Amino acid sequence: MTNTILEVERLGKSFGSHTALRNINFSVKQGEIISVLGPSGCGKSTLLQLIAGLQQPDEGEIRLRGITVASVSKLVAPEKRGINMVFQDYALWPHMTIYDNIAYGLRRQKVAAGAIREQIAELVALLHLEGLEDRLPPQLSGGQQQRVAIARALATRPDLLLLDEPLSNLDMRLRIEMRSEMAYLFRQLGTTVFHVTHDPDEAFAMADRLMIMRAGAVDQIDRPQICYDRPATLSAAMLLGAGNRLKSKLVRVGEHTTVRIAGQEIVGTLPGSPKVQATEQVDLLFRPDSAEWQPVPASSANQLPVHVLHSVFEGKRWRVLAKTSDGQPISFLHDEYLDAGEEGTLQINASDAFVYPQQSA
Repeated sequence: MTNTILEVERLGKSFGSHTALRNINFSVKQGEIISVLGPSGCGKSTLLQLIAGLQQPDEGEIRLRGITVASVSKLVAPEKRGINMVFQDYALWPHMTIYDNIAYGLRRQKVAAGAIREQIAELVALLHLEGLEDRLPPQLSGGQQQRVAIARALATRPDLLLLDEPLSNLDMRLRIEMRSEMAYLFRQLGTTVFHVTHDPDEAFAMADRLMIMRAGAVDQIDRPQICYDRPATLSAAMLLGAGNRLKSKLVRVGEHTTVRIAGQEIVGTLPGSPKVQATEQVDLLFRPDSAEWQPVPASSANQLPVHVLHSVFEGKRWRVLAKTSDGQPISFLHDEYLDAGEEGTLQINASDAFVYPQQSA
């Protein structure tokens, strides 16, 4: 039988007239890493605070190892929940050495000095902090300070580790390095992790399962690849990189879903099983790398005529900004620079083109 660490059931939280969370339901298994992804204001930070014990829910309950720690009538203190948290600003004590920072929780638990030395030596080696034990936090780089914060959080072997945007203060190179290191470390140690971020790349690198949130509710919970390949909602698709959003008319629904854009029929997929009817106005979404530029129209289907407006170099490739014949903006990636005014077609990959009922996102 699988050991469930965290269970959240019918959770709700409001601040005055603002509903921050509504009807949140999920569970986290032992050793699982779940990443919560969403834009600012979606409720992910409020959810983290409720799990940490920093807020009390208005509805539902939270259970850790089967024991209720939060409900409308009950609130177990954070320090009694068997959880630790890593903040985006590290939250290290600047007057204490790295060794003492890591040892702090163990000393509060009255662990023997010999056991503390042994455990810290293991964490220092795992997190590549050798030789830094006697330094103070201000003497370390941002990446090193974050490693210390992680070591301190892991030292007491919590049932659940909470990560609050842990890499947001690091530069891009360090973020890429640290997210890979953390994912490897947590899996090596079997740590159960609840991770909050606004960065899809960070979530993909870390998560066993991805939870996508919007406006206080959960849009989708699934493995990262499934969320990427079949985003359940329009907002999930946009969050996961499907930046091209074209107003379309639904032509037919079946094994292949067909829409009409600027007089052209384009085949896509209908993820999430939304209820749509023929002739309904819909949105077609796809990522810039899911369309291929054709200077001369080919005989194959799924081609959309476009007019080039501008090309921007992004390192390996050019991002080309264009418009459809009915004036809708569109972007795609291309290996070469395209002049403004060039005419051509985009070959759109049907499996990567998502159709949703038209709405505001």
